[in-house]
Parts: sequence; structure tokens; C-alpha cells
Amino acid sequence: MTLIFLEILSYRFFQHALAAAVLTSVLCGIVGTYIVSRRMVFISGGITHTSFGGIGIGYYLGMPPMIGAAVFSVLSALGIEYFSRKGDIRNDSMIAIFWALGMALGILFIFLTPGYAPNLMSYLFGNILTISLVELLALACLTVIIAAAFKLFYRPILYVAFDEEFARTRLIPVQLIKYLMISMIALTIVFSIRVAGIILIISLLTIPQTTANLLTRRFDRIALFSILIGLAGNIGGLILSYYLNIPSGATIILCLVMLFLAVRTIRSWKLLQT
Repeated sequence: MTLIFLEILSYRFFQHALAAAVLTSVLCGIVGTYIVSRRMVFISGGITHTSFGGIGIGYYLGMPPMIGAAVFSVLSALGIEYFSRKGDIRNDSMIAIFWALGMALGILFIFLTPGYAPNLMSYLFGNILTISLVELLALACLTVIIAAAFKLFYRPILYVAFDEEFARTRLIPVQLIKYLMISMIALTIVFSIRVAGIILIISLLTIPQTTANLLTRRFDRIALFSILIGLAGNIGGLILSYYLNIPSGATIILCLVMLFLAVRTIRSWKLLQT
């Protein structure tokens, strides 16, 4: 088994996939901790599906679809945050509007794109084995930037995540941080689409964090455990998908769910023993 693994590790595409698994684990582990702490899972789901509109626009304009998705997702995320702050429209209603708008525009522009319709399976369901060097480098840059931002502004981000009123008493620019964080969430979603796809990417931002939350309540430890759990699920799913010749995105999510169930079962068993 070891020899077979070393053999496939010699392939360039598998090296890229393995590097993407590590980077995505770090990126989603950090950003997902903020999402779960602020209970923004539904907002993140809306941004995820909104990105499809940017992919369609990118195809129609002849530009790389991920650039279109990044621009459209960030603008949509800022729009959701802005209208949520205004308070004249319910938060969930605004998210649903952007969600529907993104999907509708994606379908429309892909239909209007001249020539054959592009294969969207890798965007919808992910395929980590097809990630390119350019996408990998972009993912690495974003991971470094977001990790550095969390390191430098850890306490302001922590205060905003758990108690906005307390953050304001400390003269922290709450609204600015919220706009920056929602933009980071949008970019994280877009650059992680190749791993799990639009349909499943939200799982990478919630399942490891929920699993980690069963082990600890501290924000920094949840982030650390989320990275480790995400890494185990990503690499395990990647290897299984290669050997079994099944979709990588779905396999990664199944591995993460199995890890969650294992931790949940062990925790429940220990509680019963006390």
C-alpha cells in the first residue's frame, strides 16, 4: 500500500491535489471558525450559490471563470452585509434574493455563451484532482493573506464574532471588520470551489468547525482543530477517491461526516461514563 501511494505521489496532478487539500484545510479551518461562531452558515450558503453567477459571466466574457466568480461573489457578499445592516429587509430574504439572482444569471450567461456549453461538473461538485498550478498558487496566496490577517487582528475579529456591542465600547471599527470578513468568506468560497464544488463547499466551512466545537470552546483551538480535522478529511477523501475512482468532492465530505460522527459518539460515550 505504501509503495502504491508513493507511486501516485510521483504524479504532478496528485501533488497539486495534495497541496490544495492542505491549503484548503487551513483556509476553511480559519474562516469557517468565524462563520460558525457568528452563526453565518446560511449567509455563506447564499454566497456560495451566488458565485455561480460570476462563473457564467466569466464564461460569457471570455475571462477565467474563477475571476468572474471572485468579483461577483465579493460584490454580492458586500451587498448582503449592507442590506442586512440597513434592517429594512429581513436578512434571510435578502440572502435568498442574491442566491436566486446568482443562480439565474449563471444559467442565463452560460446559455448565451457562443459555442458548446462548458462542463460545469467540476464547479458544481468539485474535482480536486484537476486543480491547476495557477489555481493552486492563487489558493496559496489567499491562504497566506487570510492567515496573516487573523494573526494581526485576532482580538478585534474575536470581539466582533462574539460580542459586537463590547467591540464598539473598545472603539473597534465593527462595520469595517464585518465588511472585510464577509469579503474574505466570499474569496475563500470561490478559491475552494475546485475542491468540493458549489454544492458541497459549505460543508468544508462548517463540518470541521462543528466537530472541533465538540472538543473545545476556545476560538483559537476551534480553528486549530478545524484545520487538523479538515486536513484528515481532505487527504483521506482524496486518497479514497483516487483508489475507488469516485468523485473527490463527495468523498471528502463523507470522510468529514464520518469524523464528526466518530467524535460525537466518543464524546457521548465519555459523558455517559461520568
